[in-house]
Amino acid sequence: MTTDMSADLAIYTRRESEARSYCRSFPTSFVKAQGSELTDASGRTYIDFLAGCSSLNYGHNDPDMKAALIEHLNADGITHGLDMHSGAKADFLTAFEDIILKPRDMDYKVMMTGPTGTNAVEAAMKLARKITGRRNIIAFTNGFHGMTMGALSCTGNAGKRAGAGGGPLCGTTHMPFEGAFGDGMDSLKIIEEMLSNPSSGVDAPAAFIIEPVQGEGGLNAASPEFMRGIAKLAKDHGALFIVDDIQAGCGRTGTFFSFEEMGIKPDLIPMAKSFSGMGLPFAALLIKPEHDIWGPAEHNGTFRGNTHAFVTARVALEKFWKDDTFQKEIATKAEMLREALEQIADNVPGARLKGRGMMRGVDVGNGDLAGEICARAFEKGLIIETSGAHDEVVKVLAPLTTPEATFAKGLDILKEAARDVTATTKYAAE
Repeated sequence: MTTDMSADLAIYTRRESEARSYCRSFPTSFVKAQGSELTDASGRTYIDFLAGCSSLNYGHNDPDMKAALIEHLNADGITHGLDMHSGAKADFLTAFEDIILKPRDMDYKVMMTGPTGTNAVEAAMKLARKITGRRNIIAFTNGFHGMTMGALSCTGNAGKRAGAGGGPLCGTTHMPFEGAFGDGMDSLKIIEEMLSNPSSGVDAPAAFIIEPVQGEGGLNAASPEFMRGIAKLAKDHGALFIVDDIQAGCGRTGTFFSFEEMGIKPDLIPMAKSFSGMGLPFAALLIKPEHDIWGPAEHNGTFRGNTHAFVTARVALEKFWKDDTFQKEIATKAEMLREALEQIADNVPGARLKGRGMMRGVDVGNGDLAGEICARAFEKGLIIETSGAHDEVVKVLAPLTTPEATFAKGLDILKEAARDVTATTKYAAE
């Protein structure tokens, strides 16, 4: 069945802001979603390798989460409660404590922030400054931490920063991420020298903020040694260590937290995206108890703590994280992904794999080529996007629950798309 949707799509051009972005890459209207697939108004089904930019690690409309939410709604459960006590919140916090924190020997308070990742980052920045009495936050090249003014000041991408329209993006110092200046440059050594030199012009930091895998910055993955080095620098200089696990967490890199096997214990951990389990808006800041110095309502927000998200987040924890079964499934699919991306890289001169776990992609060298591969994949029924400073990385963020057969089919489409594009005269001659 095919339908001319031009009239339906015209409403977006006519009324929606020019800020819209993903829809420009996928010019169709989606009406249904289940598991790892989306269906548009014409009845065509697409395999989803975007997953709400890692907000849908457990897929679309998980049946158990959906059933629990419907039950909550049908029972007239709390819809909005500010930060008042509720059964749904207590159940979530208990599950998070028992299933995630205690088995990992992690002691953190959970601060409900506004509903998006940038809200959690803003809270982390404010708290670090309140604790230390300092202003400067050290962020990293290619980092992305959100689009509100504080979080944006920690974001490296020039295009994202341009959205501030000349507004002050201050109070931060950007340092080189691991490998940012090539293998011959020791980023840790550079940062250490800058901080220890009283004439460097770098103010004493309130905090370091880092993504273990830079999602929007091109899937640059920090080594355990680099992460431990930054944690030590923070401690040595009296700063807090903030690990932004918004995109890399909730299983995306293989474990619930992306840093679990690195031997570090961050002071503050912003969480969002798949934290709700079902794509509902939900963000939180995990705080070491000794740093929880807020006064009542000193940082708040009308939509802090989405009660519906408490319901689905609890189910996600109970369903996927009570034992290591799901983690082993992620590892199996991560190996499938690595093998498929290596095949693509082998056929593109100079291409290389980036990322880790189920947060991987292939750097094909330039944004035009990566964009054409993704566009061709969409024509073939696969939704996938790019990342990186020049959009040069074809980035796979498939739901972690994608059945292996569906995952293999999606990877085959991606390989076909890469072959189609690189076989054209334009790229074959390069």
